[in-house]
Amino acid sequence: MNDLSKARATSLEVGEDGAGQRIDNFLLRILKGVPKSHVYRVLRSGEVRVNSGRIKPEYRLKPGDRIRVPPIRTSPKKPAVLRTLSLPVVYEDEALIIIDKPTGVAVHGGSGVSHGVIESLRAERPQAKFLELAHRLDRDTSGLLIVAKKRAALVELHRMLREGEVEKIYLAVARGMPAQAAFEVRESLHKYVTAQGERRVAVREDGKAAVTRVKVMKQGDAYVLLQLNLLTGRTHQIRVHLAHAGHPVVGDDKYGDFPLNHQLKAKRLMLHASSLAFRHPMSGAALAFKSPLPEEMKAFVREKL
Repeated sequence: MNDLSKARATSLEVGEDGAGQRIDNFLLRILKGVPKSHVYRVLRSGEVRVNSGRIKPEYRLKPGDRIRVPPIRTSPKKPAVLRTLSLPVVYEDEALIIIDKPTGVAVHGGSGVSHGVIESLRAERPQAKFLELAHRLDRDTSGLLIVAKKRAALVELHRMLREGEVEKIYLAVARGMPAQAAFEVRESLHKYVTAQGERRVAVREDGKAAVTRVKVMKQGDAYVLLQLNLLTGRTHQIRVHLAHAGHPVVGDDKYGDFPLNHQLKAKRLMLHASSLAFRHPMSGAALAFKSPLPEEMKAFVREKL
């Protein structure tokens, strides 16, 4: 049993490796075997204290912060063994890993998913001191994903992503024929949760600013292959922007054309993170990566466009 699971409060001091991390993610990482719901319950109840004060789950830790963790007992049953995913690694060095994520694989556990990319990587590399996602991809979106192996690399990658210094290009197969060969969608996006607890996004004036550049790559009578450049990184941005523009992504079960998806028997979301370009977060060297169009998308383009 973890030392933090014994029947008394534990005091921890945050070092450089924990600096900048959210308190909820920090606790989920160190409290092995404790249900996620229980971690959030003790956070919201105020039983977890930082520097003797109450904090919210989104509080970001600073070096030297003192964390009081209340007594937490883990289940005596043996923890489930994580299934490793054998994820394709495109690039790796001492600071980061670039993975070519398949469709249908979540980037992290939660919302009914027992584990994802990050949990699988940690299970495969128990000796790794630090592994964190630099950004996210939807479960059904395939393609390039950055994982940081050092706290300093993660912090710098987050800054670069916020300031638009990471070029992310996607390819999507969508319905319809755009009137222009190239255009921008500039619609603010609002994130909300449905009554069933499902995370959704909608175009709304009071939402967060979002910009997607769209370029037609190949066009047929009913479908189009689009290249998309994200100038902001909002949740479900491409899917919501394209649906709003009248060109829903084929296979999108949240924002798409549901009768069409059923008719096509769409087996996946036709959205792929095809390229990344940025400067190395530690050395500053220029990096560029490409992922070929997955076979399911390639076959659809051959047949329909």
